[in-house]
Amino acid sequence: MLKYLLLVVGFVLLIKGADFFVDGSSAVAKRLKVPALIIGMTIVAMGTSLPETSVSVSASLLGKNDLAISNAVGSNIFNLMVVCGICAVLCPMAVSRDTLRKDIPFSVLAAGVLLGLGAFTGVVQRWGGIILLALFAVFLYMMISAAKKARESGELSDEDEYKIMPVWKCLLCIVGGGAAIAAGGKLVVDSASDIARAFGMSDNIIGMTVVALGTSLPELVTSIVAARKGEVDMALGNVVGSNIFNILFVLGIAATISPMAYTMQNTVDAAVLIAMSLLVLLLCAPKKKMLRWHGALMLAVYAGYTTYIFVR
Repeated sequence: MLKYLLLVVGFVLLIKGADFFVDGSSAVAKRLKVPALIIGMTIVAMGTSLPETSVSVSASLLGKNDLAISNAVGSNIFNLMVVCGICAVLCPMAVSRDTLRKDIPFSVLAAGVLLGLGAFTGVVQRWGGIILLALFAVFLYMMISAAKKARESGELSDEDEYKIMPVWKCLLCIVGGGAAIAAGGKLVVDSASDIARAFGMSDNIIGMTVVALGTSLPELVTSIVAARKGEVDMALGNVVGSNIFNILFVLGIAATISPMAYTMQNTVDAAVLIAMSLLVLLLCAPKKKMLRWHGALMLAVYAGYTTYIFVR
């Protein structure tokens, strides 16, 4: 029971720590006269991937690389099929042209690069991590450029969305949030690995299921609330963007710190992620919408794949 309690405590520290860290960092950036647009495209966007980053980096440092890769890929599959699936079932979603033409293809490219880096050598080396981070820089440039064009055309407001806090509060949020993220990541990795061993399961299974669910809770809760309010137009774009962050940024940092072992199970999971991304693209492309039956199909596919993970 202690391990389960520590796992829950770890997830709480990750999620709340990420919130405080993003608030503090955004406030500091605002004090330094950084435009709200850039803050949103960088600090806030990366903030949603802080739980996955902490878990994967902690796993990499502790030599539990199987958990690092499976957490990132598992979170991506969960975000794409479950978070978007639930949103679509609750309220059909419009899908933007950019998401279909740029974001989903780029997410497939990111997963394909990860697959290529690991499948043939069995290890994602430090130079592979640098390649992932370089692609992340390209993606970040594309996002900021697209957002600037949208703002210039009047599609985005230029209002300042981020509050300026007192300096002491900024520092408290950044230091406290960072400490909570680091502690939460270590707790999640250690307790999840212990639980996996107790049940005779691999770190890959735990990473693809329990840890993936836990680190994706912010996206899940936020998307469900938005769906209930009918504000889900950008849900798929946000999820796909987060998925690109998870592979290029999270695994890029983890591999640069310590080379990651890449198993056959990781190869299968990455290939499934690519297949699921293409499925979503095929479903949404004709009408630029994600309908209720699309969401139900995505949830069914995820349930089937989760069953496969436990029996393979």
